[in-house]
Amino acid sequence: MSGPKDLDPSSRRVMIGEELRHARERAALTQQALGELLFVSGSYVGQMEAGTRRILPDMAVRLDEILKSGGFFVRHCTKANRSKHPEHFAEAAEAEALATTIMEYGGMLIPGLLQTPEYARAVFRDFQPTAPDEVIDELLAARMERAHLLDDPTKPLLWVVLDEAALRRPVGGPAVMADNLRHVADMMRRHRAVVQVLPFSAGGHASLHGLLKLMHFDDAPPLALIEAPSVGLLLDDPATVSRHQLTYDLLRANALTPKQSLALITSVAEDYAHEDHKPPRA
Repeated sequence: MSGPKDLDPSSRRVMIGEELRHARERAALTQQALGELLFVSGSYVGQMEAGTRRILPDMAVRLDEILKSGGFFVRHCTKANRSKHPEHFAEAAEAEALATTIMEYGGMLIPGLLQTPEYARAVFRDFQPTAPDEVIDELLAARMERAHLLDDPTKPLLWVVLDEAALRRPVGGPAVMADNLRHVADMMRRHRAVVQVLPFSAGGHASLHGLLKLMHFDDAPPLALIEAPSVGLLLDDPATVSRHQLTYDLLRANALTPKQSLALITSVAEDYAHEDHKPPRA
């Protein structure tokens, strides 16, 4: 199967996933049975078939052997795995583009889908202070492209629990923070994102260890993403994903309501705006 030359990697993966499903069914194998031959879970196979997970090179070799597909998967997996995103996040970004629901906890930073260009640039520059401007520009372009997911008025459903620390840490300075928090508030008013602030007054909580993202799909099992600097761990084991879903539910239960959160975000944005317009000290 050869798609159009301008086919993007995510769409190419969906097409290859469909071919994987047909080949598996021709071989009279269930997802679980094929997963056992590949040493992965049946849900992992389901995610490859839905295009939400990559077919890695070594797995492509095994698929061609098991399904007798004449080298199809080896030939096509390289193009399908190309990405504009950093390697540790590429698979998650591609799955995100297919998700119907995205639930995310933002600890110290505003999540990428809700970042303005100026805020995102400051984040990238702080993380890579000596990188050439061209590298920062490429990272920024990829992040802003991700944000176009929210251009659709109805999907995906984005639900964010935002730690108060992300509101109070002045990434990029007062003007940048004021602008980004106003953007978050605007997305809430347009009913394009549900945002709840987890206040400092909540004390300890279920995700003090770091960031968490959950993605749900129409035709594939859910995924959980655990992130750290330059590390992204995409999890598909049903019991593990369920445990992280419980973690997220606990965060939501301890957060402010969306209405209360909107009021706080708007107030903090105004504080930053006033701070930015203060005359310099003599």
